[in-house]
Amino acid sequence: MAREGGRAAATRTTERSGSTGMTTQPSPEQGALQEDADWAFRSRGPVNAKPGREPRPESPAAPPPGATAVLGPGTALIPVPLPGPASAQPLPQRGRGRRAGRIALALAVLAAAGGAAAVVLKKADGAPLAPKQLAQVWQVPAPAADDELIGSWLTGTRLIRASTRGGVSAYNLADGREVWRTWRTTPTAKEGTVPCAMSPTLAAHGIGMVAFGRDGNSCTSLAGIDTATGKILWTTPLVNSGHPTAMAAQTYVQGDVATIVSENFLGGLNVRTGRRIWGFKARGSYCNAYDWGADGIVLVDDYCADSSNKFTLTAYDGKSGKVRWTQSQSAHTDVAHIFSGSPLIASLHTAVEDSVRVFAPSGRSRKLAVGNTEVAPGNDSAADHSARLVGNILLTPAQTAAGSEIDGYDTATGAKLWSYRSAALATTAAGADQVYALSTSGRQQLLQLDPRTGHATPLARLPVGTGHGNFTAGTVYVTPDGGVLELNALGTAGGVRLYR
Repeated sequence: MAREGGRAAATRTTERSGSTGMTTQPSPEQGALQEDADWAFRSRGPVNAKPGREPRPESPAAPPPGATAVLGPGTALIPVPLPGPASAQPLPQRGRGRRAGRIALALAVLAAAGGAAAVVLKKADGAPLAPKQLAQVWQVPAPAADDELIGSWLTGTRLIRASTRGGVSAYNLADGREVWRTWRTTPTAKEGTVPCAMSPTLAAHGIGMVAFGRDGNSCTSLAGIDTATGKILWTTPLVNSGHPTAMAAQTYVQGDVATIVSENFLGGLNVRTGRRIWGFKARGSYCNAYDWGADGIVLVDDYCADSSNKFTLTAYDGKSGKVRWTQSQSAHTDVAHIFSGSPLIASLHTAVEDSVRVFAPSGRSRKLAVGNTEVAPGNDSAADHSARLVGNILLTPAQTAAGSEIDGYDTATGAKLWSYRSAALATTAAGADQVYALSTSGRQQLLQLDPRTGHATPLARLPVGTGHGNFTAGTVYVTPDGGVLELNALGTAGGVRLYR
C-alpha cells in the first residue's frame, strides 16, 4: 500500500519557536502557555530511548507514513539521549510528488457490522444521450509545461487557481479574463514565492489560506488572501532560526479559524489577522507524534515513552484545539485519507487491518463496506476534493480492477449502496446538494446522480475531442449556471477550460 511520507522523531523539546504575530492565549485544552512551545516543533533524527518502548521498523506497529512528527513542550529544542537502542524510526519526508497522481490505497476489509445491502452497479456507457450540447467558451493555457495545480476555489462569479508556476490567479467565469494575480512578495530571497498549499474552502467573508515556499514541496510562510482583490492580508512564517528547514504543509478553514498542519507548526489562526488561536502541545516530553488534517478536524497519532499509555490516537477540533476524543492504542495507527470532518470519516491502516471508518463523537467507529475497492478524496489529484457527504451518504471517487467508478455509502449502516462506473465525480458550488459527474468512456456527458440510488440523468453532451480526456486528472466543477469547468493537474495537459 503506497502512502504519503512523513518523519518521526523521539526527542525532548526545549526551544522557543520564535514565531511572530502569535497571541499568548493557550489552547482551551491546555495549561499556561510555555513560550510558544505548543505551536512550533520540528522533526529530528532518531534518538536513543528506553528499550522495548517503541517497535523496530520491521515490526507491524512501525511508525506510520503520511504523518508529521511533532514534539513536546519546553524552552529549547535539543536531542536528549536515553539508554537503550534507537527508538524512533525516521520516515520519508512528505513531498509534492504525491499531488501528481492519486495515492494508491488498496483496502481489503470485512463488511460493515450488520451486513451490507446488495450493491446496484451502474455503467456510464449505457446512459442515453442528453439533449443539450455544451461548447467550449474559453480556455486559459497553463503557465508552463511543468506547472502543477495546488488547489482552487470557485465563487459565484470567479475561479481562483493556485499553481507552482502561475501563482494565485482569479478569473471571471463569464469570459475567462484574469482579474488579479498574486505572488507572495517577500523581504528576503530565502522566503519562497511559490504556492505550496491551499485551503480546500474559503471563510464566509471570502478569505482563503495559501502557503508559499521555494517550491511546491516545501512551505516557508502562510498567508491570508482576500479573494475579492487578491490582496495578501497577513503572513506568518513557517520557518525560523529554530526551525530552518521548510516542510510540506496543509491548511484548512473552519469558520473564522484556519488550521495549519505541517512538520514545523500545528495549530489554529484567526483568518482575518493571522494571530494564533490555539497550538498543539504534546502529552509528554519524549514523544513521536504524527498529524493529519481536514476541514474542522486534526488527528494526532503518537507514541510517548514517558506515559503509561504509550500509543494514542486523538481527534482535535480544528477551530478550538479542544480534544474531541482520545483512544489508547496497542501500536501506531496510520491515517491514509480523511474524507469528512463532521462526522469524521477516515481510512486507517493498523497492524490488524485496513479500513474506512465513520466515527461517532465519542470516538467509537463503524466500518464502511469498501471491500477491495480503492477509495480516494478526489479524482487522481490531491488538489481535487470532490468526495463529500450528501445527507448521510458518502460519495467517493473509487478504483477497482474494472476501472474507475463513483461509490455511494450509507454512513449510518456502513453499507455500500451503489457504484457508477467510468465516471469522474464533480465538485459543485458550496451548499449545493446536487451530485454531478462526467462520464469518462463512450460519449462524454455531464450527468446528475441520485445520491441514494446512483441513478444517472444525462444533462448535457460535451464537445468531441476537446479537453475532456483529462477530467480524471485534475478538478472538475459544475458552475452555478450549469457549465463544466475543467482544471488540469499538470501543465502538460493544459490549463483551464469552460464548457457552457
